[in-house]
Formats: sequence, structure tokens, C-alpha cells
Amino acid sequence: MTKQQSDVPHSELRSMLSTMYHIRAFEEKVDELFMRGEMHGTTHLSIGQEGTAVGALKALRGDDFITSTHRGHGHCIAKGADIARMMAELLGKETGYCRGRGGSMHIADVETGNLGANGIVAGGMPIATGVALSMKMQGVDKVCLCIFGDGAANEGAFHESINLAAVWNLPIVFLCENNQYGMSMSVQRAMRNETVAQRAAGYGIPGERIEGNNVLEVYTAVSAAVHRARSGLGPTLLESCTYRYKGHAKSDQNLYRTRDEIREWQKRDPIKSFAQLLINEGKLAQDEVKREESIAYNAVEAAYQFALSSPDPDPETLSEGVYA
Repeated sequence: MTKQQSDVPHSELRSMLSTMYHIRAFEEKVDELFMRGEMHGTTHLSIGQEGTAVGALKALRGDDFITSTHRGHGHCIAKGADIARMMAELLGKETGYCRGRGGSMHIADVETGNLGANGIVAGGMPIATGVALSMKMQGVDKVCLCIFGDGAANEGAFHESINLAAVWNLPIVFLCENNQYGMSMSVQRAMRNETVAQRAAGYGIPGERIEGNNVLEVYTAVSAAVHRARSGLGPTLLESCTYRYKGHAKSDQNLYRTRDEIREWQKRDPIKSFAQLLINEGKLAQDEVKREESIAYNAVEAAYQFALSSPDPDPETLSEGVYA
């Protein structure tokens, strides 16, 4: 057993694998539905990034908060969302989390502490900082995990949020999902620093780069940062290096990267590598792994059927929830 595995209860290892399969199955179904014209607008898939979402969210307590990104389906599922309501939201149904009005980029599940995805790059960062400030003022020991992408690291909101959180010693963890591209811009071309994590030095807080496709490494690093924040020691900046197999969004023709590059990252697939580790360590048998995969895909299909049978929003309610 590795040191990282020893930090996770045996029952939780299987749960982590199950959640990763649920995210992969959900994203693949969404991709299929968009190709068939059953969903409209756009969507940003996180296929290949499941290790970061599951490892990070497993490090939180149920009453902790997160803010997410436009590529947020995996975070939502890992925080405990009902995938049937998620699917209904993407199909524009009344039973969706936002009654079909938010769609892919604006799912929120406040009951589980997910304060929402955000269609604005870095848009969740000031929100998360405000949440952390609120918790400090209330004197509660909750933590906010702020998830953002590498593209957000070059937005003004990134610098302002982290600086304020550092100055005020807020209970927040900043987690950069570095999937190597901000839309079509390689992260290597977008900044002079070698890593996003190096920028932590400019704010006087710890910074660490981690292997985002290793779910246990992510869990260990985020757990330590969460403990630090909960203990009153302030924020940490983590950079989780991962990769998205699909394009930036549905309109992306993937002309800026090679098939060889994608295949090389697929060799480090977070689900396959974690499943193989559990098999090698005797935690799960091959047939148990297959069963978890089958359960996940069946659950997503059931979620799709629920969404199909759900009612469309009543046009008379169009103005509900709109305010100025």
C-alpha cells in the first residue's frame, strides 16, 4: 500500500473510482447528445480530468463550499449532485437544478455546497474569496475550494482574489486545473513563469504543483491545504496538471494540438491508472472494477431517461428569477 492510499479509508477508494466513472459516463453522454442535436448552446467537457475533480472534492467536508468553472460537470458530480437533475438542466427541463434556465455553464447545487459553475473565466474567484471572508467573519470552521483553469490565471480577478485572501488570511484553497490550454492557447505561450504555482510566492502563501491525473496525489495535497485553511493559516495555491481529451468546447476543431499529444496523455488516463492500482494492490478485483463502470453508465442512462420524461418549463414562468 502506498502512503497516499494509507491516508484514504478502504471504503473510500472504491467510492472514488465509482465517482470517476460516473463523471466519465456523464460527459460521454453529454458529448453524444450534443452531436445528435438533443442539447443546444455549448458545453465544455472534462473527459480526462476526473482525477483532479474527485481527489480534490474528496478532501472536503460535506458542509464546505466550492466555486466551479464553465468546465464544471465533474466538480458538480464529485460534490454529490444528483446526475438526473444535472441531465435535466442540460436538456432545459423544469426538473433541472436551475429549472432548465442555466444550462451547462451555470449549474449550482447550493444544498451540497456547490455555489455554481461560471461562464466567465475567473468569475468564481472573487465569489469564493467573498465566501471565505463571510465564513471568517462568522467564526465557522468551513473552507471554500476555488477551482479555476489555467486561462483564469492570467485574469485580473486571479491576482486580486488571491492577494486579498492572503492579506486577510482567509480559509480558502485556490486550485488551478491546468489542462494545458486556455481555449487554443498553450499555457507555455501564455505566461513567462514555468508554473502557475510559482505565483504563490508573490502573495506570500504556499504554492505546489501536483500530478492531476493521480487522484490520490490530488487528494493528499488538497487535504493538507484544506487542513491549513481550516486551522486559520490562510490560503494555498495548488496547480493540478491534467489534460482534456476533447476540444475546448463543442465548436473547437482541435487544430492547435496533435493526435500524438492527445494519445500520450491518454496513456496516463486517471481512471485506468487508478483502477489498475487498486487491482494491483488487491483492493478490488477486475470484475469489481467492471461492475463499478457498468453501474455508472447505467446510472447516466437512467438520468437521461428521467430528463427526457421531465416537463419543459412553462413559458408563463419565464420572468421568474429575473431581477434588476
